[in-house]
Formats: sequence, C-alpha cells, structure tokens
Amino acid sequence: MTTATTGSATVKGAVGTAHTRVEGRDKVTGAARYAGEIPFADLAHGWLALSTVARGRIRSLDTDAVLGMPGVLAVLHHGNAPRVDTDYIGLLGIPPDPTAAVFQDDRVPHAGWPVALVVAETPEQAREAAEALVVTYEEERHDTALTPDHPGAYPADGHMPAETEKGDLAASLAASAFVVDEEYTTPEEHHSMMEPHAATALWDGGRLEVVDSNQGATWVQSELAKMFSLDESAVRVRSEHIGGGFGSKGLRAHQVSAVMAATVLQRPVRVVMTRRQMFSLAGYRSPTTQRVRLGAGADGRLRALEHRSLNQTSTVYEFVEPGAGVARVMYDADAHRTANHVVRLDVPSPTFMRAPGEAPGSFAIESALDELAERGGIDPIELRLRNEPQTGPVSGLPFSSRNLTACFREGARRFGWAERDPRPGTRRDGRWLLGTGTAAASFGAGAGPSTALLTAEADGTFTVRIAAADLGTGARTALTLVAADALEVTPERVRVRIGDSDFGPAMIAGGSMGTRSWAWAITEGARELRERLALGAAVPPEGITVRSDTTAALGALAQKERHSYGAQFAEVAVDTATGEVRVRRMLGIFAAGRIVNPLTARNQLVGGMIWGISMALHEEAVRDRATGGLYAPDLAGYHVATHADVGDIDADWVDDHDPDDPVGIKGVGEIGIVGAAAAVANAVWHATGVRHRSLPIRPDRVLSATVPTAGGGTDA
Repeated sequence: MTTATTGSATVKGAVGTAHTRVEGRDKVTGAARYAGEIPFADLAHGWLALSTVARGRIRSLDTDAVLGMPGVLAVLHHGNAPRVDTDYIGLLGIPPDPTAAVFQDDRVPHAGWPVALVVAETPEQAREAAEALVVTYEEERHDTALTPDHPGAYPADGHMPAETEKGDLAASLAASAFVVDEEYTTPEEHHSMMEPHAATALWDGGRLEVVDSNQGATWVQSELAKMFSLDESAVRVRSEHIGGGFGSKGLRAHQVSAVMAATVLQRPVRVVMTRRQMFSLAGYRSPTTQRVRLGAGADGRLRALEHRSLNQTSTVYEFVEPGAGVARVMYDADAHRTANHVVRLDVPSPTFMRAPGEAPGSFAIESALDELAERGGIDPIELRLRNEPQTGPVSGLPFSSRNLTACFREGARRFGWAERDPRPGTRRDGRWLLGTGTAAASFGAGAGPSTALLTAEADGTFTVRIAAADLGTGARTALTLVAADALEVTPERVRVRIGDSDFGPAMIAGGSMGTRSWAWAITEGARELRERLALGAAVPPEGITVRSDTTAALGALAQKERHSYGAQFAEVAVDTATGEVRVRRMLGIFAAGRIVNPLTARNQLVGGMIWGISMALHEEAVRDRATGGLYAPDLAGYHVATHADVGDIDADWVDDHDPDDPVGIKGVGEIGIVGAAAAVANAVWHATGVRHRSLPIRPDRVLSATVPTAGGGTDA
C-alpha cells in the first residue's frame, strides 16, 4: 500500500495515487487498434451520400450508373433498404433520433441528411461512386434561423422539467436595489474529437456483431436490437479503444447503415464518417439565446432570478439544451423562474455535448452575476458567497456536500485575487490591456445501474469485466485502481476488460456518471468475491466468478442534491488595435468528491478548461441561410483552441466528502468546462470595460466595441 497527498486530502491505497494509463504503451506503440482500423476478412466498405438540399423530397436516384462503376457492390436507399423500427423508448429513457434510422422514406429534413449508402470493395471505390451518384430533389422552403422571438418556440422538458417558478418576479425586481436584464448568446458548437465515427457490422452464426467507437456498448446493443427487432442476446457490440466522444458517440447513421449493408450482402461492412460528414451526422451543441434577469438588495443578496434559454432542434427529433438548468442548482431567490424552450428548424438534430446545458448556461448566468457585482460595487467572489443557498433552490433537497466556498477561497489565494484593482481598463502591459475574471461551476454527480463480472483466477490474479467505455479519460486505469483497493491487492494483479456488451448492462460514459457507476459495481462485486475467498474456497482452473448489480443499491440512496463544484479564474490580455485576446493564465479549483487518479483527473479538468477557452474565443459553426448547410464544415473552417492559444493553466481540488455516499466519486469529465468561458469573458470586461454577451469573442467583435477611458465601462 502507498500513501499520497491529493489536494489537501491524504489517502491510502491505489486510489488517490498518480498512475500512468495501463493501456498507455499500447496506444503510443500502435498496438491499441481503433474501430476504423481493425482488420476483417472479406471486408466491404460503405460510403454515405448526403443530401444537398435543406428540405424536400427525393424524386429519383440514378443508381444504375453507379452500380456499373468498378468495385461497387450495392447502393442502399429508401427504395430498397431494410425496414427498421423507431417506435420504442431507448436505454436512456428517450425515443431514438430518426436520423439514425436511415433510408426509411423519401423525406429530406435538413442539409446533409443520408440519402444513400454506396458499398464497394475498397473505401476509395465507395467514395468515388457515392460522389458520382446523381440525386434529384423536390426542394421546399426551409427555415434554419434561430431568433429570440421565433414564433415556433415552445417549452420542452428534455431530462428536466421545462419550467420552474416561485415567487412574484415583477415585484421582486421592482424592489431590488440593483438589476441586470440582459441577453446572452452562444453559437452552434461541434464535438470535433480526434477519432471519427466508425463501425463494422457482420453476421456470425446468426448473431449480429458490431465493432464500433461508442460511449456505451450495451447502449448501442440495446438500440440496434430494438431497431432491427432482434433479441438483445443476438447482438454483440464491442468498443475497446475510443479516440474521444464528448457526447456524440451513441447510435448514429453509420452503425445502422453498416448493419443494413451487412444484412443485404452477408459479409462484413465498415462505414466511417468523414470529418465533414460528422458536422451534419454526429450531433452538435445547439446555439442558444438566453435572457437573464437578476435583482438584488443593497447587500447583494438575490431577490429575483429569471433564466430563460432557447435552443434549436430538428424537425424530426426534439433535443433540449437545458441552459437554464444550472440556475436551479447554483443560486436561490425569493422569486425564481427558469425555462428551457426549443424551436424546430430544418437543421440536423443537436445532441449531448460536454456539460450539456451547464456549459452555455453557466456563460449566461455567471456573466450576469459579474454584471450584478459591478453594478452593486461588490467583489464578484463575495457576491457569490453571499448567495450560497442552504438547500436546492428548486428541489428543496439538502446538498450532499457543497464546497464551492472552499473552491473560491483556495482559488482566490492561489490566483492572487486580493491584489486585483476592481476598476476595468486600468492595467496595461505595453500594447496589451490586462484583466482578470472569475466564475462558479457546477455539474451533477449521478449514477446509473451497472453490472460487473469479477473473477479470481487460479494464478492469484483477478479479472474484471464490465461494459464500460474509456473515451480517453483514463477510465480503464481508474477502474483498475478501484478494483485493486476493493480486492485488497496491488494494481498489477488486476486486469480490467471493458467495451463489450457481452459483459452485461452498464452505465454509458456520459454525464460524468461513468466512473462513479462502474466503480460502484466493481466495489460491490469485490466485496462478495472477497467473502467467498475468505471462506477458504479453492480456486479451480476456470476461477471463481461473481456478478454484481447496483440497481437496488442505487434505489436505496437518499435523495439529495449531488454535484461537483468549482471556481474558475482567468487572466487575459487584449490588444484593442488588432482585436486579439490571449488567456495568459487560468486556474480552476474543484470539489469533485474522491479523486481516483490525480494524473488523469487533472488531465480531464485542464482539458475541460481549455475547451472553455476555445468556447470563449474560437468555436463557432455558421449556417448559410440560403442553403441550410454550414460554411467550411471542417477543422480548417471551425476553429478550436490549439497549443498557441493556451497559456499557464492549472487545476486542483479541495476535500469533498459525502458521508452518505458509498462510492464518493463525483466525476470530473465535464465540470472543467463549466464556468470557464464566463471567467474568460468576465476577464475581457475587466481588461477593456466592454461586456461581450455573445460568444465567441472574436477579434472583429473586440474591434467593433467602443473602448472606454480608464475606469469606465460599456457594452459590445
């Protein structure tokens, strides 16, 4: 056993000590193979052909010419593709996105809709044929513009109630000494993970096998079984190594079309999305328009809070980006109103994207809090501390733990916040105006039912099998450490196998719930296995295996508000002659429960913060209203933060213990991005005196803003 200090917590055992990734050597040497590079005998390749119109019907497809091209085996489309079922509720409790149910009718609901799959002997032949396919459309008028006053807006629940309300908002605002009433906007944003979506489907002895890159093998297994009317036992999905997902790698068109083609041709078929195809087929974060109204007394305590968020969704599927949800957790007021509304447009379906709701929502509410602090002459940190709620502002439930104050205290000390001159536009470094900003962060700490198989091997080692997904977060390593401590052995004696639906149901990698859910199942199984071994049972050659299931334990967990929290700090430099904004340094201090592996946890937190910089300054997908498509849908046209954009950045954590929680893990995959963009935007205001309420803060927006004299302030 070892002992290490993590943050200010001293822990014993494997958990809490820095550990390099157990699969790290395989990844850097190329031994770890991803979904698009695993070899199969007699493999055929599919290439998706996408619509070029934003709304209408397919009148005809000239398939004869394509079928005569070299190597072409088949062209699947709405006239000949297998029928599938979409009338069901999926594993996540929501109906499937019909975008995945390809080639079922002649309707085209958005630009980039799959209209055909061309299958050939090589990917080059499939691509050439798909690009040669002539499709004739009956085009209809389309609407792709999200506007704050769109007449089609309506309240939508998503995974939380659409609206919440208490108190008299108008009266509380009227009685407030300081009021903020502003609109904030965020653009369409894309996941842009390194590994594209890829899947290979084949039939083996009457059983469907899919080798995929996904965020939950049993999730995709369940969806495919329902869609193709199969028993779940007749479907196996494997996804061992994944090059990023961020919410987009669920059931998509490439998996379904690969299964269709494998069924028709009775041979393995692989479908890989191109980078450009991912911009219309892999989901994205919807743009948002958010209105925030805050009212506070002279002491800075909130009397009124209203947060309304509007996002777009497709005409075929309702997805809610719950931007107003973060206000339901973070701040209370006598009058408290939140609402999430959507508009159906002729656009692709949005989906989950790292910290869905919290990322754009925190930009709005944390920017508004900063504005309220300015108007009330109160330090931004002090304002937040004065408004710490005692119970959930909407739920009324007690907090399992809420160590946001500790995050701000420690962050302020390390960042040097006390030396900050609160006046905007007063600090310079040559041509650069300097400013600092802060923001709070929160993300839910949930868990999903999971099963695990643990085997005591005859040679004294242990094998853990669980249908977890490691998106590159280090989950495989974290679970190895958890299992080692639970089994009271060293990590070297534990082998963790993941990413196979045959291992039984398990929570997906999403919502920062993966490691927490899987660790719970492993811990429960290890307890039973230790008990059996303690009884003196001889280990046979095939080993001793136990199966755990956390469904009952989850149901018995006390109802509380469970969240990770954080305090974000940023220092920026702004050149008002060129419009350039540089984030010179950034610090995040988090309260995220038990930290399993400090090495990979810090990696996740810093990665989220870097994405927050990218969100604040770079990322913006722009849709052409004339065609309904995106301008430059690739990584040349869609800008993300690179090494040159990232300065001195660090993340750390404080003690955060929940005595009622048997796991103690809260998850760090998403909390790092929450509040990060707001901290940067608030720092830009402090540097220049100009408020930027629309992301990203592009150079042209900086240049078009009126720069005030020292100590003044204005809006962009």
